[in-house]
Amino acid sequence: MFIMTALVLGLVGGFHCVGMCGPLVLALPGTGENSLPAWTRKLFYNFGRAFTYALMGFVMGIIGQAISLAGFQRALSIILGVTILIIVFIPSRYTNSMTSFFTTSKIWKKTFGRLLQKQTIPSFFIIGVLNGFLPCGLVYTALAGAVATGSIVNSTIFMIVFGLGTAPMLLLTSLLGGLLSVRWKSLFNRLIPIAATALAVILILRGLSLGIPFLSPVLQDSFETVNKTMHMH
Repeated sequence: MFIMTALVLGLVGGFHCVGMCGPLVLALPGTGENSLPAWTRKLFYNFGRAFTYALMGFVMGIIGQAISLAGFQRALSIILGVTILIIVFIPSRYTNSMTSFFTTSKIWKKTFGRLLQKQTIPSFFIIGVLNGFLPCGLVYTALAGAVATGSIVNSTIFMIVFGLGTAPMLLLTSLLGGLLSVRWKSLFNRLIPIAATALAVILILRGLSLGIPFLSPVLQDSFETVNKTMHMH
């Protein structure tokens, strides 16, 4: 289920990425030192982003697994659900201004410019890696979902699937330019808060452990299991 959640979040979030990263993707050249087609270069750019997200998922998975083993997975799930709701209702201008702060810095411009000049597969990959670290509310939402898996492996997979889910829309944007109308972009941008809210509700219900199959199964934190085992002996 967590894989499907990550995929849906990534696919819907891809339209948000077009608004945030579209100009960057369109700036990536399609010709260079080798004869590989443009779409191949753009594909490696997205692989770079997915690599960064996988790294983030691995780190957050360590945290989530430690919290889970400590017996606080249910509480963590509720806290993360509430956190996502807060992120959803934070005005996008704040995260946009944070992104602009990084992309307009001299260090970013200098590094990005050098990589663009090389126009090679590794340079496209590195641009994607760096882009993955830019502040983004959508990525923070995905990271919250990844932590809630309570497993290093699952958290890493969650972020990889999320990253690859955002790729199709960015690839289409880079290959087709601005053919997607503003109306459609606006429509899909409205779906992102809905998808994030749905994920938040699922996490909260999961933490509440209401006994609803698949949606909110009865979960026992590890310290409760240990206590019951001790009483049995």
